[in-house]
Amino acid sequence: MGYKMAEKAKAALVPTQGIPVLILKEGSTRTAGFEALRNNMMAAITVAEMLRTTYGPRGMDKMLVDTIGDVTITNDGATILDKMDVQHPTAKMLVQIAKGQDEEVGDGTKTSVIFAGELLKAAEELLLKNVHPTVIVNGYKKALEEASRYANEIAEDIDPQNFELLKKIASTALTSKAVHGVKDHFAEIAVKAVQQVVEERGGRKYVDIDNIQIIKKHGGSLADTKLVYGIILDKEVVHPGMPKRVEKARILLLDAPLEIEKTEIDAEIRISDPEQMRKFLEEKENILKSMVDKIVAVGANVVICQKGIDDVAQHFLAKKGILAVRRVKRSDMEKLERATGGRIISNIEDLTENDLGYAELVEERKVGEDKMVFIEGTKNPKAVSILIRGGLERVVDEAERVFRDALSVVADVVKVPKVVYGAGAFEIELARHIRDYANKVGGKESLAIEAFAKALEGIVATLMENAGLDPIEKLSELRRAHSQADGRYFGINVYTGTIEDSRKMGVVEPLIVKTNALKAGTEAATMILRIDDIIAASRAKEEKKEEKKKEEE
Repeated sequence: MGYKMAEKAKAALVPTQGIPVLILKEGSTRTAGFEALRNNMMAAITVAEMLRTTYGPRGMDKMLVDTIGDVTITNDGATILDKMDVQHPTAKMLVQIAKGQDEEVGDGTKTSVIFAGELLKAAEELLLKNVHPTVIVNGYKKALEEASRYANEIAEDIDPQNFELLKKIASTALTSKAVHGVKDHFAEIAVKAVQQVVEERGGRKYVDIDNIQIIKKHGGSLADTKLVYGIILDKEVVHPGMPKRVEKARILLLDAPLEIEKTEIDAEIRISDPEQMRKFLEEKENILKSMVDKIVAVGANVVICQKGIDDVAQHFLAKKGILAVRRVKRSDMEKLERATGGRIISNIEDLTENDLGYAELVEERKVGEDKMVFIEGTKNPKAVSILIRGGLERVVDEAERVFRDALSVVADVVKVPKVVYGAGAFEIELARHIRDYANKVGGKESLAIEAFAKALEGIVATLMENAGLDPIEKLSELRRAHSQADGRYFGINVYTGTIEDSRKMGVVEPLIVKTNALKAGTEAATMILRIDDIIAASRAKEEKKEEKKKEEE
């Protein structure tokens, strides 16, 4: 069947001059040649096919149920692959590719996996025509280099301060059906949040998405989702006697317990009369009172503590009219530091007035069934919060996932201000250019370069199939549109099925997301194509025993 026929061996006994030599451990299996390659390709193509139906604005959702019965309903590629619990080693490679894409640029995971699947499908046809895998790999690498070069050429430079354009980019990422009705509202929040946390480092813009806190609470509707220029703590005020609202708050961020810490060594205290007991308890109170007096002396009226606050300390704080919150996460403390301009203090003795943060308002509010503390109105906060509401817990979870995609693409374009136009326009234009490039290269490698162009069109065909359109007819219409002088902006409107200018449709995507997806997909496909031998160790004895038990049952 072209290339090299497969061989399978249980324990790989190799006869050498009539003497059998044991190479592999007993129970090991070896699959070599075309069969090994085909097995790997099939596993990767199967994973890509599973994701295909979720691609694009008209894509479907997947319901994933884990071993303990927890349900996840999502359209997000990285989440689907993560929750699928894939076993095949080659399929796991695609999961890693998707994770890498998600960590690097935050979007385009489905594009990278579907593209890898399309490249492998195209490679299978070439292998059957006796084209060697190395030739295909070299062709794919040349095509990727040329595609990256041309993508940079056709990409447009943008102004990262252009609010309307950034909103279109966020809106393009928010194509999940779960949030379709509030896409514009979410896009606006995503852009405002990213613009608020942008920093300049060495003359370059830098965005850390972790500085945008996302809090989920089901109840209400998705339209109730809002951006808070400050931080929301999923905690309540520790003492009922404390104020629930403090205006012009001077905030102490404390990374030390407001309680008497237990000693590391055990000590025995002998008390012979009640007076000594009273003095002992009084001393504990005095230490806590001196801590609270120090806090009051520097002018703090809000205390956010990462550790515990003793009941006695709570009482003293309440008497002084100080609002306090305890057991706050370290990550939230760091966000508060960036938002309020305060410093996290580890020792109350070192506390000064300059260490305090500032907020216009600190208030405990009821959100759904829970109480939360809102810290708002901080001066130019470099950390903000998004409170996501929604009628169903599953909807709120999906809203968080698509929000992260939207925040990531806006951050990408702020860091690298170059965009391309979506709706299939970018892929079709690249495919047209790569086909011309294949004619210049010539030889067998040109077949692989043409296969690369075909794989690019496969991404657009997936978009059309999910919209219920005929991909053959629409692809030929798109190719015709792109052959015109200014036709590179034409894409498919998946709602009407017509070929339209993607600039007018407002389908804009960051260049870095697209090129990263193509690189990741090509790397995965070429790695799979280079494997011609699978040597698998025997499975653990415990697994065999379990299988035997099941068979007996």
